[in-house]
Order: sequence, then C-alpha cells, then structure tokens
Amino acid sequence: MTQQPEKSKITSITEGSRAESTSGTGCSQELSLDGSQMNAPENGGSTQEELQIFQDKYLRLAAEFENYKRLAQREQSESIRFGNESLLKNLLPIIDNLERAIRCAKDAGTSGPLLEGVELTHKQFLETVSKQGVRQICSKGNPFDPAVHQAVTQVESGSVAPNTVVEEFQKGYFLHDRILRPAMVSVAKEKSDLTEPFST
Repeated sequence: MTQQPEKSKITSITEGSRAESTSGTGCSQELSLDGSQMNAPENGGSTQEELQIFQDKYLRLAAEFENYKRLAQREQSESIRFGNESLLKNLLPIIDNLERAIRCAKDAGTSGPLLEGVELTHKQFLETVSKQGVRQICSKGNPFDPAVHQAVTQVESGSVAPNTVVEEFQKGYFLHDRILRPAMVSVAKEKSDLTEPFST
C-alpha cells in the first residue's frame, strides 16, 4: 500500500523532465548520427572555401597517383626489357672463344666439317642473342668514344687520324640502347717527331 505514492512520484518526475526538454528555451539542436552536435556554418563563404580546399587536395592526389602509375609502368617495362641482361653478358665470352677458334683454324689453314660446325655454332649464338636485342659495336676505323670503348693502349700511326680506333681486341655489344660490354681497343695517336741522336 505504501509503494503507490512512490510510483506516482517517479512518473511525475519523468513527465516533468520530458516537458523541460521539449520546452526549455524553445530552440532545438540537431544531432548527428553518432550523437554529436552539428553546428550549421555561420555563412556560405566558409563552406565554399572548404569545398575548394578539398577539391585542390583531390586534384593533387590524382596527379601524384598518375605520376606514380607512369613510373611503375616504366619500371616494369625496363625490368622486362633488361631482365636477361646478366645471362646475355655471361654468353659473350662463349662467343669470343668461338671467334678465336675460327680465327686460329683459318690462320693454320684448317678446313673441313669441324671448322664448319664451329662457324655454324657461332652463327646460331649471334642469331639467338640478336633476337634478345644484342648487337655489336662498330669500333675499328671509327673515332674513339669513351662511352662505348675501353682503350687498352695507344699506338703511333701516320696513316689514320689521331684518336681513331686502330685495332679491336675484344668486341663490344649493346643491349637495346644500353652498353652490355664496352669494346677493348687500341687508339691511334700522333706520331712523335723526336728521333734518337746519332752516336759519335
């Protein structure tokens, strides 16, 4: 019998709090989905400025992504193009040895099926590496180029212009537009006019 007044008291307190929340000062506040208060911008100018800032950030981000994508594509293309560079470089000494064998056999006047077989093997090697983008560097008789030539020695010559490749000791090769191996050469220099004095 004593519990009924307390129940009615609780009900009245709840109703009173609801009335205060709805009446109050008479101003309503918007709440976001997470319960935080959302304040409307005081003027439309600040909203336009924020929109412009976000748009500039988006444009910069899009430009950076395009640059990164182009760089990644170029690196991938370079990796595919020069992926077998190490293998091709290791094949060059084999080609050198075949050329030496052919040259020695011809100098000795040797002929026959063995020499023909070595020449055929050499030819197949050159065809195989050329399909991968390997090509020889033309050296003898051309001006010395430190980008593609490695000078081993200099020789005096009166028949060719100075700084001209006179002899090629080891052939050089390109891989596409990159140096796979420089050519080892000897380079002409001006003939010295100095002569030994006569002994008396």
